[in-house]
Amino acid sequence: MTALADLDIREARDADRDGIWAIFKDVVAAGDTYPFDPAISREDALEAWVGLPKRTYVATQNAEILGTYYLKDNQTGLGAHVCNAGYMVKAGHRGRGLGRALCAHSLEAAKALRYRAMQYNLVVSTNHGAFNLWRSMGFETVGTLPDAFDHRILGLVDAYVMYRRL
Repeated sequence: MTALADLDIREARDADRDGIWAIFKDVVAAGDTYPFDPAISREDALEAWVGLPKRTYVATQNAEILGTYYLKDNQTGLGAHVCNAGYMVKAGHRGRGLGRALCAHSLEAAKALRYRAMQYNLVVSTNHGAFNLWRSMGFETVGTLPDAFDHRILGLVDAYVMYRRL
């Protein structure tokens, strides 16, 4: 069980790439929460999660990476004041408050980066844990995208766009 008091959330380093990849590979392979191709290469996955975002963070405990998130501009130019974030938690550590801790940290980090709002572009409707967590963190559903996600088991399901001012 993860004791959150011992959790350290910090900016990711090059040495964290193996730990990030292990979590990413596991989460994406399930085919139920992220639109990444489950067969994505390590190189492409790390570029998407670490290379392209403005910042990537890891949550560690006893030098083990238990979770990760990124922040990036949701749009370019005149839409760059709104950020987008993505979160992943290592199997065996889910459902214990780590996602909430990552989200709370990301809200503060986004403010420090001078973002004015945060938007999630594709919250899968069947991902009830994430949806309920984001709602409890002050996010509102601002749109529904019919059949926008091809769930590995359920087929086409809706996805939500969620938004929160900072």
